[in-house]
Amino acid sequence: MIMSAILKSEKFLILGALIAGAAFFSEHLILESGPAASLIAGLCLIAVIIMVSLRVAHHAEVLAEKVGEPYGTMILTLSAVLVEVIILVMMLSHTSSPTLARDTIYSAVMIDMNGILGLAAILGGLRHGEQPYNVDSGNTYIVMILTGMGISMVVPEFIPSHHWQVFSVFTICSMLLLYGIFLRLQTTRHSYFFSYTYAETGDTEHKHHGSTAGSVTALVIGVVLIGILAEVMAKTMDRSLTGTGVPPIVAAILVAAISASPEILTALRAALANRMQPVVNIALGASLSTVILTVPVIEIMALVTGHPVQMALSAPQTVMTVLTLIVAAINLHDGETNAIEGATHFVLFATFVMLAVMGL
Repeated sequence: MIMSAILKSEKFLILGALIAGAAFFSEHLILESGPAASLIAGLCLIAVIIMVSLRVAHHAEVLAEKVGEPYGTMILTLSAVLVEVIILVMMLSHTSSPTLARDTIYSAVMIDMNGILGLAAILGGLRHGEQPYNVDSGNTYIVMILTGMGISMVVPEFIPSHHWQVFSVFTICSMLLLYGIFLRLQTTRHSYFFSYTYAETGDTEHKHHGSTAGSVTALVIGVVLIGILAEVMAKTMDRSLTGTGVPPIVAAILVAAISASPEILTALRAALANRMQPVVNIALGASLSTVILTVPVIEIMALVTGHPVQMALSAPQTVMTVLTLIVAAINLHDGETNAIEGATHFVLFATFVMLAVMGL
């Protein structure tokens, strides 16, 4: 009976395991069947990766509820970033695009800060009006995202090419130091920055049930499956998109959207339950973690292979990033969000999508 319940609840993981095995052994057959077959297979694999990611997010939420804030949000964001890094690394090993890593990090920030935060604030605002949260969390996240993106994705534009290795080492050390200090303060002295006490309503909060050991095991299995699926997906998408004229940023948006898909559901549930603090923690925390954890991984890969990676943002990306951070700083300065503020972020998200369609 217990085994039957487990099999039923973990059907996505089981399906993912079966498809991962089939994809692994039929990989060469798919690639040899041509671009159309590779595209269909790639899209199917993306759908399966999203399903597995949803289970990873579910078990991350189970662990998050058990440990409480701020550790809960930290587990959620780190699990999403881990998924993103795994997919990104797999795709980097099977693509010739020099801007994939940069575009993925940029896309993740746009999706998290403008897409997730914007949509959540709109829906939550329309239902509840002004929604409170701890203003210290927003201020802390924004200044750290600005610092992280500035050092790793704006300054490199002005670094001479013969100094790229030295600056890469500096960037790695800076990002790890920044995150280490942030993690230390988030979990000790300034942990209260990232929490907010809400009145218990008894019927609005979505609760998860499950054992800690079971969730940890399922989370690890899910991450392994995502790695296998992403390996094959990267090859099929590269095969299907090569020579088609599709803007390179499309692949980056796919990676960012896959990793963000579970976060979207969690954030929207929280906003509709009139709990904006988890939304702020998820949207801004995921953006921060993406920048200062993904960048070191990519830079280390570049140093090991001896091939520099283009991390400097393009001019339109720089403008969009600056606009996003300015709007976020203004909107999140008073400890309350509303639908109007959400609309400003969502318009920026629409602009990001429009620029991507135009190949910018």
